[in-house]
Amino acid sequence: MTKPPRFDLPDLRLFVAVADAGSLSRGAASLPLALSAASARLRALEDRLGLALFERHPSGVCPTEAGLVLLDHARRVCRAADEAQSAMDRLVASQRETLTLYTNTTGNSTFLPPAIGQFLARYPMVDVRLEECASRDVIRAVTEGRADLGVIDDDYRPEALLTYPFRRDRLVVIAPRDHPLAERQAVSLAEVAAEPLVGLPQRSGMQLFLDKMATLAGLTLRPRAQATSFSAVAQLVEQGAGLGILPEVAARQYQAAMALAVLPLDERWAVRELQVCVRRENLPFHVDQLVRHLAGIGR
Repeated sequence: MTKPPRFDLPDLRLFVAVADAGSLSRGAASLPLALSAASARLRALEDRLGLALFERHPSGVCPTEAGLVLLDHARRVCRAADEAQSAMDRLVASQRETLTLYTNTTGNSTFLPPAIGQFLARYPMVDVRLEECASRDVIRAVTEGRADLGVIDDDYRPEALLTYPFRRDRLVVIAPRDHPLAERQAVSLAEVAAEPLVGLPQRSGMQLFLDKMATLAGLTLRPRAQATSFSAVAQLVEQGAGLGILPEVAARQYQAAMALAVLPLDERWAVRELQVCVRRENLPFHVDQLVRHLAGIGR
């Protein structure tokens, strides 16, 4: 009758690491594993086998004759385990999956496209569906399970969700280069409110945020035109339709190709942190990987 194994995979990995390093301390550190724990595991392994696996000497350790026999088998077992894990990982990755990500206007129009592109290149069998809406609607969609994760402004603190920093967003004012304000070092919201404005659709996340900040300051923004994208806002501003407010990363891109001045918006709330939000539960593999990718976790 075959006897049950007297070692497990962690035992064999530790044994191989120590044999390769020629030192208990270096082998333990490579795993990593505390020296005391590694020593106890090896002693227990030798006791279960009834064989000495290493000869100890002042400069380190070397395998005994029994240790050399075990080392050959242990290498093959560890290699087979690694190959099995790789095969399982490939099967997980081969299952095409669609992730739904809800995001506010700023995230969708600036930082998310390159970040999502990198993720899709890494996971070719995963699709990502983006939905743009106001941050409060992003939170509702993630909480209700209609979205796998979301990107929102940091002035929201959804208690039911986990949040992680994503990117910093600075709002700026764009104006035609010949506009009277174009030479200013900075522009206040009150000065913007005194001018015609090129805005975004009334229900877009960013326009809702700007209208909220204006109301809190006792101001009313005067949208002369509403554009459906940051690019359209920049084109209308260049033609003299009014001032615009955009994230700086987008404004700088348009400034390089258009006759625009980019001016800091002199308000404390103009610098905002975007954050990734996700439900408080065990996440599916690819959702977890996308959260980690966007939040820079484990890189």
